[in-house]
Amino acid sequence: MQRQGKAKTPRRPGHKKTSNTEKDPVGVYCRIRPLGADDEECCVEMISNTTIQLHPPDGLKANRNGDFKETQYSFKKVFGIQTTQKELFEDVAKPLIEDLIQCKNGLLFTYGVTGSGKTFTMTGSPGQGGLLPRSLDMLFNSISPYQAKRYVFKPDDKNGLEIQSQVDALLERQKRENMQSVPKTPVSRQKADPEFADMISPEQACKYDNVDEDSSYSVFVSYIEIYNNYIYDLLEDAPFDPIRPKTPQSKILREDQNHNMYVAGCVEVEVKSTEEAFEVFWKGQKKRRIANTQLNRESSRSHSVFIVKLAQAPLDADGDHILQDKNQVNVSQLCLVDLAGSERTSRTRAEGNRLREAGNINQSLMTLRTCIEVLRENQMCGTNKMVPYRDSKVTHLFKNYFDGEGKVRMIVCVNPKADDYDETMLVMRFAEMTQEVEVARPVDRAIYALPAGRRHRNQAFKEELSRRLEERGGPSNADDPALMNQLIDSLPALPACELLDATDDQTLPRLVEVLERRHRIRQMMTKQFSQAAITLKSMLQDLDSNFSAKENFIHDQRGKLGEKDKVISSQKTELERLENKSKMLEYKIDILQKTTNIYEEDKRSLQQELETREQRLHRELSERKRMEQRMQGMVADTKHKWEKECERRVNAKQLEMQNQLWVKDEKLKQLKAIVTESSSGSAGGGPTERPDKPQRPSREKDRPATQKRSASPSPMPGDVFKTRGGGQAVQFTDIETLTQECPIASSSRKRRSGSGTDDQENRVPAASSSQVYQKRRKP
Repeated sequence: MQRQGKAKTPRRPGHKKTSNTEKDPVGVYCRIRPLGADDEECCVEMISNTTIQLHPPDGLKANRNGDFKETQYSFKKVFGIQTTQKELFEDVAKPLIEDLIQCKNGLLFTYGVTGSGKTFTMTGSPGQGGLLPRSLDMLFNSISPYQAKRYVFKPDDKNGLEIQSQVDALLERQKRENMQSVPKTPVSRQKADPEFADMISPEQACKYDNVDEDSSYSVFVSYIEIYNNYIYDLLEDAPFDPIRPKTPQSKILREDQNHNMYVAGCVEVEVKSTEEAFEVFWKGQKKRRIANTQLNRESSRSHSVFIVKLAQAPLDADGDHILQDKNQVNVSQLCLVDLAGSERTSRTRAEGNRLREAGNINQSLMTLRTCIEVLRENQMCGTNKMVPYRDSKVTHLFKNYFDGEGKVRMIVCVNPKADDYDETMLVMRFAEMTQEVEVARPVDRAIYALPAGRRHRNQAFKEELSRRLEERGGPSNADDPALMNQLIDSLPALPACELLDATDDQTLPRLVEVLERRHRIRQMMTKQFSQAAITLKSMLQDLDSNFSAKENFIHDQRGKLGEKDKVISSQKTELERLENKSKMLEYKIDILQKTTNIYEEDKRSLQQELETREQRLHRELSERKRMEQRMQGMVADTKHKWEKECERRVNAKQLEMQNQLWVKDEKLKQLKAIVTESSSGSAGGGPTERPDKPQRPSREKDRPATQKRSASPSPMPGDVFKTRGGGQAVQFTDIETLTQECPIASSSRKRRSGSGTDDQENRVPAASSSQVYQKRRKP
């Protein structure tokens, strides 16, 4: 992976770009911790090296009266209670360290219930080092011979690294040492902190052999915690005030130019050994928030994230110095995350701050589950739902890894005791779902155009030069300034000049010849030296003549430089002001973002409540309309029924009244006939009629057919018998009062009652205005 501009973490490819790349599922491992006591009930059984089985505890069956079945869950690998820390490291974390050296990112986190062994798995204890110390030890064992000088790589506070020359790095080191005490790299393995003493034995040390020898490396570490959904830097040196202790300032998340998330303002410490890295880790570990709960004596109340960042840059063509090309710098990082355990407040009996902490821990873990569920649904169903990374700082920080930033590994820690059965079931379901999520496989980094083996060839050349100089009796160091003197002294050797015979005529001529040759060489070298001296003298004279002009020029340049310094100072002041303003605005943006999230949650809840009420109101209105329609139908049916009934009753009553009226008319007729006959018999035997009362016509033809048919059998209203004078008398069986009103009232009633009034008038005798007849009932 090559960087553009400043050195950045590898840019994650977008979804469209990773659609055709190879993907690997999230590696999920399971580790079972031993029971606290031998008499405790166990609910987890290891079936094979990839499968475990959960047994419902007996107390749960008795309390819930249910038929619970045993369930099995499969993982990439299951580590039983006999698994050592070294075996766990070699299977899980060692491949991630190898990828880190090969410039590939990685994420490793532990997940489980409170008290399931997550912190022990990640950190370990003396004599049983966990994944974190073993990872650091393997990293430094692999790159120690190839580490760069301190401060050659410099963080730029924007999730990137700048590269400096060795001179600038030396000046930076002196500046830092003057400002504060910087921990120096130990020459030999110094005594580590007692908390980490003897964590890794020498025979358990691990090393990666396939390291690029033509590159220089540097390691940076940072340590943060996420507490109550706020990010705090555990390596930040804040001034301690015993009277008014200051609350640590929370950090914010930002996105760099390659769309990778990082913690703004987080301290990154450059470390050069495992011991120094341990020291930095323990410094932050002492600040981490832990508390004593009902389930764990030292329960983690926050999620901790230890970030190891490895910077590497190639050497130049000679193999001596780091290549001063920012585009050739590669940065990879490994995040080791110890998640806080999920817990039920009914079991921990938490109150106050502990209750708030537990709520935030469970909420962040729930957000992690939700993100995994949405990712799984998008990949399996082809949907494009938005993954809610921003709902939690944990998921927001690691969203790049799930989108294709690097390998993701999860270790599910399980406590097999029966009291954790319900929580363990939820953890197993989440782990089973996580295994179905696929992450894009990280690509290999680019190969440099420079030839390989530069460092090795340079070292071999230096060793060969030193060997040859040693053979010739010179200094073993090729960089020694006495090399020039050695070359000067490499003149023809003087022959033996001892005269053993007076007649020897060869030794002296040979000696003279050698001396003359050496003298000529010395003269030639002296001549060359003189010429060089003359040339140097002339150059010095020229320089001296130009010195005044140069001095004036330098003076002018110094004046301009002073003006530039003033401008730079003012610009620095303005830059500091703008940075402070930017930090304040970022803080306000963070507050507004939090407020917006709260309002959005309230809005969503209110919208859901409104939709629920609208649906309920709609159902009620529909029900009311249906009831109204039913009632209207019932009313119409009842009305129609009663109208028919009333009509039937009215018709029946009318018929009955007509029958009664007809009967009465018949009785009155008969009575009138009897009275008329009696009156005519007593007066002379002949009936008399009133001249002023016209004869009432017969109504026989006006009666209905039923009334005509029933007229003949109608009985008499009394008993008729003959009198002594030859007439007839009637003994009535009933009494009925007939009243005749005045003609005016009668005329008005005639208009209303029709012919019924005429019948009543005809029934009254003409001689009296009213008359009362009595009928006696027969016994």
